[in-house]
Amino acid sequence: MTTKQRYESAKEIYNNIGVDVEQALEKLKNVSISMHCWQGDDVAGFEGSGALSGGIQATGNFMGKARNPQELMADMDKVFELIPGKHRINLHANYAIFEPGEEVDRDQLEPKHFAKWVAYAKERGLGIDFNPTYFSHSKADGLTLSNADESIRTFWINHGKACLRISEYFAKELGTPCLMNIWIPDGFKDIPADRLSPRARLKDSLDQILSIGYDKSLVNVAVESKVFGIGLEACTVGSHEFYMNYAAKNDILCLLDNGHYHPTEVVSDKIPSMLLFSEKLALHVTRPIRWDSDHVVIFDDETKEIAKEIVRCDALDRVLIGLDFFDASINRISAWVVGMRNMQKALLYALLSPHAKLATLQNDKNYTELMMLQEELKLYPFGDVWNYFCEINNVPQKEDWFAEVKGYENTVLAKR
Repeated sequence: MTTKQRYESAKEIYNNIGVDVEQALEKLKNVSISMHCWQGDDVAGFEGSGALSGGIQATGNFMGKARNPQELMADMDKVFELIPGKHRINLHANYAIFEPGEEVDRDQLEPKHFAKWVAYAKERGLGIDFNPTYFSHSKADGLTLSNADESIRTFWINHGKACLRISEYFAKELGTPCLMNIWIPDGFKDIPADRLSPRARLKDSLDQILSIGYDKSLVNVAVESKVFGIGLEACTVGSHEFYMNYAAKNDILCLLDNGHYHPTEVVSDKIPSMLLFSEKLALHVTRPIRWDSDHVVIFDDETKEIAKEIVRCDALDRVLIGLDFFDASINRISAWVVGMRNMQKALLYALLSPHAKLATLQNDKNYTELMMLQEELKLYPFGDVWNYFCEINNVPQKEDWFAEVKGYENTVLAKR
């Protein structure tokens, strides 16, 4: 059978349970996932600052790491050739591209330092999201926005303000809103004597960053919590409770990273509650193995549950989906493609579920039939619909894309 014939057969099977497959594909086509640039070079950036800090580690030494903007952009182009749909790119501030002699520190960054990224995105019809970089810097050896040293705290406040202006520049140039996400590695290795003062300083720092005034229709500011980090095991200043309250009070977004919670917490369960009280929600989808290890996103239960909650809540236009992982032990381009395609697969899997029927069974307390149908749906021909989606978007089906990656590895990556 051809891909189209298998698709038509699958469509009939899904139609029999009330699922409009064509509508599902149309919705999926319009979902843009924000692809993180830092998978391509192990979070190094272009500052030449050396080792990572802030509890961040990239393990492995696979061939072909991008060493400059040209190589990173070329690698990203290869990824976009292999995933269906039109997406976004997610940059950190340490990926600024300087002309010789124009290098500045992070508190002095300007839109012009990202002009080449805008040109890249504009040529390809991509949006850009952005992140201030509060790690891997001499002034990040300790606390940043919560630092008691006012000179260091002011430096990082000014960095945040600069990034807010850059985010607005991205949105204006590209005609699509920019998500600017703030995450800091501030915390304590052992039990702190004072948790209130650092959080009060963080609150003041955020207030100062947001005080510069910006167009909220152009920039979605988000804050991202974390339960702990390496060297910050006892306390993180930017906890979930802190940021959830700060976001609600200041009408900005919470960003939930599913690697940033206790191992028994799941972000999928948080999504409906957050959407009841917030117009929008931002996500960093990753794969924690026992802790925030940022493994490549796979088609696992939690990724599927995250997608289900987005779809069930009719929130595809309210949840801003980005990925966040980095693995230097395998081909970095393959890691990107696997992660991006798996997030799309999870969304399609959710879109092919008869949510109204399942909800009726739950509301009628027909739990026996609910469990039965949920289990039977796992073997429905979802893969045939996915392969057809790839075909109509002119990207390789099944594992066929891997030959492209291996060819690129042999002709490009192996020569770096």
